[in-house]
Amino acid sequence: MKAIIKKTIFLFFILTQFFSFGLAMAEENKEGDQISIEYFWQEGCPHCAEAEPFLEKMAKKYLEINISSIEVLDSGEGKEIFFQRIKEHNIEVPKVPLIIVGNKYFAGFYDENLTGVEIENQIKITLGIDDVDKRKKINIPLIGEIDIANFSLPIITIVIGAIDGFNPCAMWALIFLITLLFGMKDRKKMWILGTIFILVSAIIYFGFMMAWLNLFIFIGLIFWVRIIIGGVALAGGVYSLKDYFSNPKGVCKTIGDDRKAKTFDKLKKIVSKKGLFLSILGIIALSFSVNLVELICSAGLPAVYTHILTMAGLASWKYYLYLALYILVFMLDDLIVFVVAMITLRITGATTKYNRIARLIGGILMIIIGLLLVFKPSILLFG
Repeated sequence: MKAIIKKTIFLFFILTQFFSFGLAMAEENKEGDQISIEYFWQEGCPHCAEAEPFLEKMAKKYLEINISSIEVLDSGEGKEIFFQRIKEHNIEVPKVPLIIVGNKYFAGFYDENLTGVEIENQIKITLGIDDVDKRKKINIPLIGEIDIANFSLPIITIVIGAIDGFNPCAMWALIFLITLLFGMKDRKKMWILGTIFILVSAIIYFGFMMAWLNLFIFIGLIFWVRIIIGGVALAGGVYSLKDYFSNPKGVCKTIGDDRKAKTFDKLKKIVSKKGLFLSILGIIALSFSVNLVELICSAGLPAVYTHILTMAGLASWKYYLYLALYILVFMLDDLIVFVVAMITLRITGATTKYNRIARLIGGILMIIIGLLLVFKPSILLFG
């Protein structure tokens, strides 16, 4: 009897040990399936106040989430971890709230419909319950797999830059200049003056767009800024469509005939100067004055584009690379018109037609972007 009792106790001990081991393994596996989210915040931060309830909602929706809330202002240890994460993820513009999900970080919090969508997508990817990455990729024969999310920002840069470039207010001064250059015998001087005019115009426009970009980075992703820019896009789109139907000649209405006549006289004096150096200085000065006036006609598209660019949350050098691409596309029609004119010694008459087409497409695109900025900004999250 005693032997049976001993065997029973021994068997019970073995079973309990085995069961405990099984529970430990199950718990270990459970912990392995969990993901850790680090949430860095500071007292008095309005965007942190918006991010916190969203993260709490995510924690209730996805039980595998383990959120570490780290205050960075008063806590010495929290501040140390904060700067350590900044270094690890190469964050060029650190800000709070800083939310780290897996290997991806989110600096700042716009709202649930924008940053919130991206954070939840990253949670799904990390948990493996919804392969968002695959839905953003397509296979193209001979080219392979392309990530649409990363490909969309270059596409929208090229499209908006091209539409902005075919602007009647951005072409008239160049046409005047080319007309005057045709009367010169010095072909080398013709190429130099025309090239400098286009180059200075590109530099001015780049500086103008840098100002918009840095303003939006400084302001941050504020709800009302997005609504205002969306309104600007809608107004600009409606104006472009109205101009398309009411202005069949495609002329610039912003700059009057008097100003054009004065500019033509100035160009004539500059081109007729004997000294090349004086002509170059005159072209640079006139290019500044002409382009500053033209910016009034083109203010809508650069503002809308740079706001979309800041929503992507890129590194500083990438911002400027995209601006450079925009300017290259923006100036492409000027370059083509100038080069063709210099080679053939005649100005193409197709400019007005393309200007009107660009006005139509630009108007439709601006209205679509305006509606998305107001009602569905997450679709414009490129990159």
